[in-house]
Amino acid sequence: MLKNATAIPTDFTSYLMNSVGLQQAQAEQLSIPLERINYEKGSLLLKKGDVCNHSFFVEKGLLRSYMLDESGKEHVIQFAPENWFIVDRSSVYFNAASESYIEAIEETQVVFIGENFMCKATEVNPNFGRYNDKLLHNHIRQMQKRINLLLGATAEKRYLSFIEMYPNLLLRVPQWMIASYLGITPESLSRVRKELAHKNFKPS
Repeated sequence: MLKNATAIPTDFTSYLMNSVGLQQAQAEQLSIPLERINYEKGSLLLKKGDVCNHSFFVEKGLLRSYMLDESGKEHVIQFAPENWFIVDRSSVYFNAASESYIEAIEETQVVFIGENFMCKATEVNPNFGRYNDKLLHNHIRQMQKRINLLLGATAEKRYLSFIEMYPNLLLRVPQWMIASYLGITPESLSRVRKELAHKNFKPS
């Protein structure tokens, strides 16, 4: 179930100012007209077979993307807490049916960002185009790193990389979802945590 957001839109405005370097008037010009929707916990923003028409910016709450294998087992692709973007890039850029799902893990306020926004933002300030390119290349770099970890790293190294990527999610995400993201079983994740505890490791 979802409902229209009524909060004053400030978080995405702040993001555009602090991360992209836009002036306040430019950021407000771009941010305030965008559609915002509040999603209840468990709501799906995207389902397999749908075409993804927007990128989603999380102003408040937490989203995840995942896919199902042929046996119906979930595989978590990404988490998106506050100030993160999440999107099915293959679907949105190639107008193709999505292979994944995007779900609200918590009650979440989302900003909908369409293709026209990218063009308008670059017109308002050319810095946005350069920032968006950097964001895309960073996403590719992180995905390559994650593939390398899944193929060749130990469960402990994968877990430490997860903590580095998502330092504030350990208490917000169920253990089975973290294990799914890491490509290990919940039992294996429990063992990793116990071994790290014996080493007196504490997440910062």
